[in-house]
Amino acid sequence: MSINSIVVVEATTRQEIWDQRFLSLAHLVAGWSKDPSTKVGAIIVTPESVVVSVGYNGFAQRMPDVESHYANRETKYSRIVHSETNAIVLARGDVRGHTLYCTLPPCDRCAVTIIQAGIARVVCPEVVNGDAQDRWKDAFDKASQYFEESGVIFEKVSE
Repeated sequence: MSINSIVVVEATTRQEIWDQRFLSLAHLVAGWSKDPSTKVGAIIVTPESVVVSVGYNGFAQRMPDVESHYANRETKYSRIVHSETNAIVLARGDVRGHTLYCTLPPCDRCAVTIIQAGIARVVCPEVVNGDAQDRWKDAFDKASQYFEESGVIFEKVSE
């Protein structure tokens, strides 16, 4: 999705309309990532639909953000902070009871951080096929299980 594209969605309820709006915003934020292979964005929203934090995947703030580190998969994975974790860490207040919107399903490591932070609901697009689904399927499946065990509402929506 590019910044200039318009998404037309068949949303019928007020909540579905807000979910689509916040997922669109998460896609915009994902574009800020310097990772050439996977750009992921996350938004944290209060129950009153107020954005309190955004995050995208990238290296920790004081680490050198150089292309060669992104090119080496082992180095990149060691240094990268996922968008969901960035959004939680950079939030200026308590995020308990809030909703987290993200452009990919959370991995298992992000899921435990989301649960620990008290996020009540996670919304992401349905990932049908593709590189991310193939590479991260086990982590996505574990995260889904963790959310179910912990009572976190986990919704996958079609875009």
